[in-house]
Amino acid sequence: MSTQRSQIGNRNFIPWFFILLLIIYLIYSSNIILTNDDDCSSSSSSSSNISTSESLSTNVSTFPLQEQQQKSMKEYVEKKEMDTELKHIMFGVAASSNLWDKRKEYIKLWWKPGEARGVVWLDEKVKTNRNEDLPDIRISGDTSSFLYTNRQGRRSALRISRVVSETLRLGLTDVRWFVMGDDDTVFVVENVVRVLSKYDHKQYYYIGSSSESHVQNIFFSYAMAYGGGGFAISYPLAKELEKMQDRCIQRYPGLYGSDDRIQACMAELGVPLTKERGFHQYDVYGNLLGLLGAHPVTPLVSLHHLDVVDPIFPGMSRVSGLQRLFESAKLDSASLMQQSICYDKDRYWSISVSWGYVVQIIRGNISPRELEMPTRTFLNWYRRADYTAYAFNTRPVTKHPCQKPFVYYMNTAKYDRSRNQIIGIYYRHRERSPYCRWKVESPENINNIVLLKRPDSNRWQKSPLRDCCGVLPSNNNSKSNLYMWVGSCRDGEISQL
Repeated sequence: MSTQRSQIGNRNFIPWFFILLLIIYLIYSSNIILTNDDDCSSSSSSSSNISTSESLSTNVSTFPLQEQQQKSMKEYVEKKEMDTELKHIMFGVAASSNLWDKRKEYIKLWWKPGEARGVVWLDEKVKTNRNEDLPDIRISGDTSSFLYTNRQGRRSALRISRVVSETLRLGLTDVRWFVMGDDDTVFVVENVVRVLSKYDHKQYYYIGSSSESHVQNIFFSYAMAYGGGGFAISYPLAKELEKMQDRCIQRYPGLYGSDDRIQACMAELGVPLTKERGFHQYDVYGNLLGLLGAHPVTPLVSLHHLDVVDPIFPGMSRVSGLQRLFESAKLDSASLMQQSICYDKDRYWSISVSWGYVVQIIRGNISPRELEMPTRTFLNWYRRADYTAYAFNTRPVTKHPCQKPFVYYMNTAKYDRSRNQIIGIYYRHRERSPYCRWKVESPENINNIVLLKRPDSNRWQKSPLRDCCGVLPSNNNSKSNLYMWVGSCRDGEISQL
């Protein structure tokens, strides 16, 4: 009986089930027609409608990600296009045939055959050797038609002022910057690249620095990049300069040199000087220890007037001393000459490190504010206006017998690959020290300083910051050696008295 009822119930249920399906289908179909009245391309089936809904949901979440990826890729490509390399820089060196045999040795120090691009512009032909690592040599164009009326200067200034324009006319491709220098200028080319990488080469830029002599800057201009220290001109600005330079030169026959003629033309073009303190004119005489021992926190780009100042390492020729300096530059060019200041509190010593060049130990506590100020071991270009006429702060050489610095010059440096650190050996410069009555341990017992440092090629991609340094413990058997480290300051670390 129950089986019969079940069968009857099933028979009654089947028609109602089909009727229900028909009603649902009619309602759903009418809803599809109504909702898709404005969009004829929409699907009419339920399965395709569900697929469209899922697709829409996926696209909503995917579009921002795709846009972000595209934006990141665009920024990456733009950054790669902006990255300046050595191959993008064209050097123009102004040289004299009379001094060529001597000055070419300076160029050999910094020139990188097969990597750097450049031309030496001479006034006359000179003898050359095929095996010499030098840039291409060319003869400057004739400037006899240009008027020159300055009685104190030389007509060669006209020729030199046209170096950038003549180099541009060579028609070389993929050039972003023209860098001008003299034949007695030494460049640290890696730092040239670092400095110029900060700027957009597609814009107008005139980059360089002033003279160290206040009188020189007054006489010429604080708005002028001094040519001996070197300066850089972006490619589009060089193109504009080339178009008008010859006419511009004719308007300034009374100017003294080449660099003031360049600046006069820049003034007509409306382009100001962008100052970079690493370009060094060095309008000084004598010993550069005070300047190089307290180098500003900026990459060392160039050194000039090398025939005028003393050799940077005592007892060596000028060229040999610079060769030694470039041994440090090969290991960590970004840190070359960068000053670090620290204190040996147990022995009451103040220590200043100019990495790759010199370490100075002074008895007593001298503040970082004083130690970062160059000591006047040099003389002004205008000797009558010596210490009163510098374009920066200086301090006198101490007269106190106990605070005469003990100076240690870099002798050798090598890279320890296993420890990823540079080991530099600095030898004490032997000179007589005055008698000191202080009951303070004398550094005279220290003969050598062993300085440890890790290379830091990316230091200028961060904000400018002076490195820290410190004295390392040593055993009693090495009392004549002082072990030190130099490197980035840790959190909270300062040069504290």
